[in-house]
Amino acid sequence: MDVTVQRTPPLRGTLSLPPDKAICHRAVLAAALGIGTTEIHPWPLADDCQRTLQLVADLGVPVKKSPQTVWIDGRGDAGLRAPTQELFCGESGTTLRLAAGLLAGQPFTTRLSAGPSLSRRPMRRIVDPLSEMGARLEGRRMAASDPGSRELYPPLTVHGRRPLRAVRCEMELPSAQVKSAILLAGLFADGATSVVERVPTRDHTERILRAFGAGIRREGRGVTIEPGALRSPGALVLPGDFSSAAFFVVAASCVPGSRLVLEGVGLNPTRLGLLEILKRMGGCLTTTVSEEGWEPRGTVVVEARSLRGVSVGPSEVPGVIDELPVLMVAAACATGTTRFHGVGELRVKETDRIRSMVNGLRQLGARIVLPAPDAVEIDGGPLRGAVAESAGDHRTAMSLAVAGLVAEGATTVRGVACVAKSFPEFFDHLRAVAGSPTVKTVDNP
Repeated sequence: MDVTVQRTPPLRGTLSLPPDKAICHRAVLAAALGIGTTEIHPWPLADDCQRTLQLVADLGVPVKKSPQTVWIDGRGDAGLRAPTQELFCGESGTTLRLAAGLLAGQPFTTRLSAGPSLSRRPMRRIVDPLSEMGARLEGRRMAASDPGSRELYPPLTVHGRRPLRAVRCEMELPSAQVKSAILLAGLFADGATSVVERVPTRDHTERILRAFGAGIRREGRGVTIEPGALRSPGALVLPGDFSSAAFFVVAASCVPGSRLVLEGVGLNPTRLGLLEILKRMGGCLTTTVSEEGWEPRGTVVVEARSLRGVSVGPSEVPGVIDELPVLMVAAACATGTTRFHGVGELRVKETDRIRSMVNGLRQLGARIVLPAPDAVEIDGGPLRGAVAESAGDHRTAMSLAVAGLVAEGATTVRGVACVAKSFPEFFDHLRAVAGSPTVKTVDNP
């Protein structure tokens, strides 16, 4: 499927975003381990979340689903059973990495397989700490392309152990997925397990485990979890996905005269780096928290303003890792130069997102240089419509579509069916605020 986007008049309206995928994954895994039935509402359409739900069902957890709600009858910490076949994670790295942590503490062996893109993503970052805890993990090596590398790739075979060894893990790379895998494994350890972060990452796992009654605490840069059973809190209402909102936040910031109201958005402080960077660029954004609860949520109001270039440093990157592609679009629309440093993690996502975004924005006339493998500099200026490739990456596809809203003429982004991975409703939402003639999708034969 391709999409053609025309330069748009001001974006106006109010949107409710789909449920947060990052929180959904964690809620499903915690519910599978919890004692009692957990109701999760609203249920996302994103393909990634379906993978996690199917995974727990394949581990013997009873699951009931309606279009808007999922009910999970938790089996307790000793209730999971060995699957009869490998567990397919599709292209969901969150599913695979978090499940590896959960399965490390099970008294059986499991094989986690993946789709083509995820099968090229590195897994040593979770294999090493889980191995230190006593589990044994086996992965695939790419000896032909990099014979000297220790790196491992899916499929992963997890030989679980119970109890695991309690560890104190000093994380070299900031990664919420790695932290989450260790904390989930820590539920099955023989004592308190701690993760110490050099740079804080999103804290959804800590929040969801606390909601399920886990003994978890933060001390400075460290998070410590005590082993023990989880208990269902009953109903969980998922907030709107901030990473999905980010595309509309940037679009409304860049299209002159725009004003959008985004309702029910998750406003977890560890996820709001995009807003802080846009404010530094001169953006006009206000947030109102309407509910604190286990995850804060509320309203974001965005009004268009002239943006200016800024520098984004390595300490900011973990908090905006999913939003960096669309931030590059904001940089292309700004006055002056925006510099991104320490963004090398983008090269090991569903695709090399530095390459896919640089290639796509250059097709639209953006001036970009790469001073280092993990750095990007973008000189803002007028964009022109052109044909650009998604590279099979959902965030690249949506970001380039946003760029098309401000480019002169028509912009076609090829291969946008991949948005179903995280935000299948994206183009419907974009049409709602930009108008149907502005955004047209075409199914390829």
